[in-house]
Amino acid sequence: MLEAVELKPTYEEWISVLKERHGEELQEKFSKATVAICGLGGLGSNIAISLARAGVGKLILIDFDRVDISNLHRQQYKANQIGQYKTEAISNNLLEIAPYINLKTITNRITKENYYELLKDAEVICEAFDKAESKAMLVNGVLETMPEKYIVAASGMAGFETPNTIRTRKITNRFYLCGDGVSDVSDSIGLLSSRVMICAAHQAHTALRILAQEYDI
Repeated sequence: MLEAVELKPTYEEWISVLKERHGEELQEKFSKATVAICGLGGLGSNIAISLARAGVGKLILIDFDRVDISNLHRQQYKANQIGQYKTEAISNNLLEIAPYINLKTITNRITKENYYELLKDAEVICEAFDKAESKAMLVNGVLETMPEKYIVAASGMAGFETPNTIRTRKITNRFYLCGDGVSDVSDSIGLLSSRVMICAAHQAHTALRILAQEYDI
């Protein structure tokens, strides 16, 4: 039996490939950027992996929950990570993908009282909560008290409907909303990995376009 050999690229090799793919100027913008991901479930774990693969320099990863067997249905965790805090588990997975990424993990619930302090260092904030009231709290708070930040939120990704209804809308100059804007978990068969991933990809791509200073959708 052949033994697995770990072949970790050097930082120079890693960044060289990213610059070749994205161009040096664009990759510089990604590498210097900080993005916060609020919630590390189906949306957040997929957003994090997309941004890590793109070479975003720093991610702030926020969640209070642990990996459960039910999460494996649509979230980027492994069976052997059940019981771990999501912040710990996704960090380990991201470092396997992008070994030189800078990660800040916050294993805590985001509230009206702490969101400002937790998010103040991010340029772009990705809202990836499950509950509507949590989504509204974060979006309203950022828009009202952090007008210099960009926020990318999600609404509607449940069910087995066509993926083509999931889209990105620019609501205000610094607020983008991804999803179909209609579907709800309680009104359908629930959440499917494929449709959740599509919405998460919209959020990740919108964040990258903002970092690239491409503000139109």
